[in-house]
Amino acid sequence: MSNFLIKNSFKRGKVDNTLILKSKGEHLLIVQVYVADIIFGTTDNDLCDEFSKLIRSEFEMSMMDELNFFLGLQIKQTSNRTMIHQQKYVKEFTKRFGMESAKPRDTPISPSI
Repeated sequence: MSNFLIKNSFKRGKVDNTLILKSKGEHLLIVQVYVADIIFGTTDNDLCDEFSKLIRSEFEMSMMDELNFFLGLQIKQTSNRTMIHQQKYVKEFTKRFGMESAKPRDTPISPSI
């Protein structure tokens, strides 16, 4: 799939080769390919539609709606921000080790970092 996208004017990320990028004027489309999963986002709805048509012309895929969960991370999107957390993982972890009644602690890092 990555090779197909590269042949269609996409560029591979310099640090992460599973990250694929395409720019069109001032707009950007970012595609993350992980095994059989793809997530993508764009600054322009037309680029989103073009990508969807292109990828479906070559591969069988189902379009999902808004991203909620990816690689163990939960994603919550609002109109003005996107939050990434691991609440489900933490609940499973504390249950696994019998720590459901443990008291929560603040994160020892500045939330602005």
